Amino acid sequence: MMLADLLASLFPDGHEIANENGVLLGSAPLGRTGKALVIGVSGKAAVGVDEALRISGFVLASLGTGSGPILVIVDSDSQRMSKRDELLGLNEFLSHLAKCLIYADMHGRPTIGILYGHSAAGAFLATALATRVLVGLPGAEPVVMDLPSMSKVTKLPIDILEQKAKSTPVFAPGLQNLAQTGAVHLVWDEKASLAEQLDGLIRTLPDAEDRRDQLGRDRTGRMKAAEIAERVYALAVTP
Repeated sequence: MMLADLLASLFPDGHEIANENGVLLGSAPLGRTGKALVIGVSGKAAVGVDEALRISGFVLASLGTGSGPILVIVDSDSQRMSKRDELLGLNEFLSHLAKCLIYADMHGRPTIGILYGHSAAGAFLATALATRVLVGLPGAEPVVMDLPSMSKVTKLPIDILEQKAKSTPVFAPGLQNLAQTGAVHLVWDEKASLAEQLDGLIRTLPDAEDRRDQLGRDRTGRMKAAEIAERVYALAVTP
């Protein structure tokens, strides 16, 4: 889906969203649910220090001026692979962006990620996955870590990882695998009104407690994470 089509279906009454070199900043009416802040990355732009600062600053500036949801629209490359960004501490800037979204979500601005294109690695973690819930459009291409990179980290041959990916979603990129692990809350129907689907999601939005591990267990995509998290929590609170 193209960005213009996405925005037209999400906001049939129009919007005030600027696209500056792939960075989306603005707002849009949501009919019965008021007004949303809209941020994001488009056109498969990489997320570097400058992009992370602009988006996080826009989020922080909005906290005292509204109470509607924050929509994070994503079609990005990975984080920017440049010497400048790395020397400036890109990991800290991406972390700052993620924490700004989480902070906003904890203080009355529920965050919803909308993945309509590609996203990978640090850019994916700091935008789409930093929201309370993430929805995907058919054809979206999320990748936390591709198999060649995973092979370098795990020291396992790619052919073994490819075999594991067929039966274990946590080893595999792609929208359906991320949905099965619980990372993607819903996959929307692109042929239906996205405005109506968004309205339905906002009215049934889960609370801010992160239950993606439980969702992954229910969908048989991540069977151990919820149990381990519950055991760790129990040990932490036991005197």
